[in-house]
Amino acid sequence: MTSSSRRGFLRDAGLGVGALAVPWLPAWAQPVSTGLAPALPTLTGPDITLTVDHLMATIDGRPTHAIGVNGTLPAPLLRLREGQRVRLAVTNRLAEETSIHWHGLLVPFQMDGVPGISFPGIAPGTTFTYEFPVVQAGTYWYHSHSGLQEQMGHYGPIVIDPAGADPIAADREHVIVLSDHSPLHPHAIFTKLKQQGGYFNYQKQTLAGLLAGRDQPARDRLAWGGMRMDPTDVSDVTGATYTYLVNGHGPKDDWTALFAPGERVRLRIVNAAAMTNFNLRIPGLPLTVVQADGQTVRPVTVDELQIAVAETYDLIVTPADRAYTLVAEAWDRSGMARATLTPRLGLRAAVPPLRRRPLATMRDMGMGEMAGMAGMHHGMRDFAAAPDVPRTPVVQTIAPMPTDRTGEPPQGLADVGHRVLVYRDLVAQEANPDPRAPSRQLRIHLTGNMERYMWAFDGVKLNAVTAPIAFREGERVRVTLVNDTMMAHPIHLHGHFFELVTGHGDHSPRKHTINVAPGGTATFDLTADAPGDWAFHCHMLYHMHAGMMQVVSVRPDPAAGAGA
Repeated sequence: MTSSSRRGFLRDAGLGVGALAVPWLPAWAQPVSTGLAPALPTLTGPDITLTVDHLMATIDGRPTHAIGVNGTLPAPLLRLREGQRVRLAVTNRLAEETSIHWHGLLVPFQMDGVPGISFPGIAPGTTFTYEFPVVQAGTYWYHSHSGLQEQMGHYGPIVIDPAGADPIAADREHVIVLSDHSPLHPHAIFTKLKQQGGYFNYQKQTLAGLLAGRDQPARDRLAWGGMRMDPTDVSDVTGATYTYLVNGHGPKDDWTALFAPGERVRLRIVNAAAMTNFNLRIPGLPLTVVQADGQTVRPVTVDELQIAVAETYDLIVTPADRAYTLVAEAWDRSGMARATLTPRLGLRAAVPPLRRRPLATMRDMGMGEMAGMAGMHHGMRDFAAAPDVPRTPVVQTIAPMPTDRTGEPPQGLADVGHRVLVYRDLVAQEANPDPRAPSRQLRIHLTGNMERYMWAFDGVKLNAVTAPIAFREGERVRVTLVNDTMMAHPIHLHGHFFELVTGHGDHSPRKHTINVAPGGTATFDLTADAPGDWAFHCHMLYHMHAGMMQVVSVRPDPAAGAGA
């Protein structure tokens, strides 16, 4: 029986894949729930075996090639416990190198899983054993850091239960892994982007739309044309090639989760997509955010939130005796992932239509309230006036008036008519572990050239970087990211959490990934407390592949050593 047919048999039997009870888990967290179709396979314990290989998956009734772990897409749920030590033996059955990065986990840098930075990678036909202590709790995930394998399905969720009582009370939980999948090989996608940055944008503006006033004013359209850009290019890769998935299932598959009316249901949401930020909502059901990137925050209730690539959010919902549709709409609204939450099998809720696509504005180019050709010319004048950014082919524009946009709804969500989460809504439940003020500041520009599909930090691609970003062990640094491009960039730092500077003092939210809005800035305070070499990159997979990545090197402070 093939992997896909085994999954179908188990689904039809109402058992789910990996139907094995785990003695120490509470009843609501067991991988088997009657009628839940299908549950993610779950692996626990101090010794876990993972095998990376090709597989054939079925998405919306169509067979498709993928790379999976232990024969499943997504990879198995790893359920760990804070305080344990875990050994994960990873065998590579591909014909190319592979790897696993434990996204958001604080591990020794040799166990971080980035080939060429923290270890050599896992050669074909070999096994590498990761071993590290589990020092945190929360919702995280894991994925390949080799080539473009992540796009092909090499990703899975991690749930770490706290050593003591869980501060978040829930009667039931469901893990929701969002992702994007294409029948095109990821190298073919990348080649098309290099040939034409907007290749997958099938939602371009039309003359009819402009004349009818449905799109931006003609003067702004001329300004965008002068910059050789298109305001509909919100996302590089779209629903033109992607199917958007919930736990490996397409919209037609309708992945379904059960609840009992009135229960407090915890939804652990992971965005494991390669290139898609998702706007998440459950029509008719408020969402209470209780964790962000695995870290507990003061509860904040909203109707919708954007979960950027590589972020995780834990939500509490209390559904009534009816079915609900979980909607994860691609940020450019070219498609959606969806699932059903229901008290009984057979109940369904309406699936809302896709909303009108968002358009980038002059503000998204870092031009504040400036508009039209005047704004565009101002931007071009200021191009040469940015002394901290070298003029290279990877610098197409410089934002002349970038602003902190962490208090604004994400792109396209400003006028939806209901409560939308913004970063400034997040407040840490506990005081930050390091209350020191930063001793220095660092400003990093996010740059790109859409025509040539080149992306970088400070205009320098990874393969042209001559030295890492250096930190002294234990130092406190304030980092400001300036987005000089018209696209959002979820920036991830390995091996560390940082505190967003959003006005909450010693209760600033702690994250490992921050989505920097187009033409915007985002600032965080970092304690460089993990010695080693760490990847620092945009988590849009093709942006990273095209050069938007550097290495952060944390080394002991020579002065501290001399004084010892």
